[in-house]
Amino acid sequence: MNPTDDALKYPIGRPQLPTAPLTAAERTDLIQQIADLPTQLTAAAKAVDGVGLERPYRPGGWNGRQVIHHVADSHMNAYVRFRLALTEDNPTIKPYEEAAWAELPDVAASPITVSLTLLEALHSRFVSLLHHLTDEQWQRTFYHPGNQRTSTLEQTLALYAWHGRHHLGHLQLLLA
Repeated sequence: MNPTDDALKYPIGRPQLPTAPLTAAERTDLIQQIADLPTQLTAAAKAVDGVGLERPYRPGGWNGRQVIHHVADSHMNAYVRFRLALTEDNPTIKPYEEAAWAELPDVAASPITVSLTLLEALHSRFVSLLHHLTDEQWQRTFYHPGNQRTSTLEQTLALYAWHGRHHLGHLQLLLA
């Protein structure tokens, strides 16, 4: 992949996960990014508009519609992963085939407003949960067999805050 391809694939750069516990202020900032995402994603979708949402953000990439539906799918999985880690001891989570999900018929058939509304409601619950976690709960873990990695909930919080900004960056590429 040449540098231009990498800039299109990762418009805000690759994720940087914390290797040490976060401060309460750092967690609050990341939670706010998750809280703000539905409004930001809706605004970006309106700016790109109908025909623009059917274009891929890079050669071989998803179109804007797929990106929006993917964010809802991905963040639903994140919410479930948090709940599993909070109620089970280092559970093994179920990975899913993101590219295959993006090709399912509901992605093409459903208006983006469905996923935007879903994301707004989901993030309302998700943010409420995040605000109530204790310092000890932030250190709970789950195992991801796809990448063979154990992650803390703090690392997962940082990943999904990045994930939202990452895909906002993809939609902004459609405006260029």
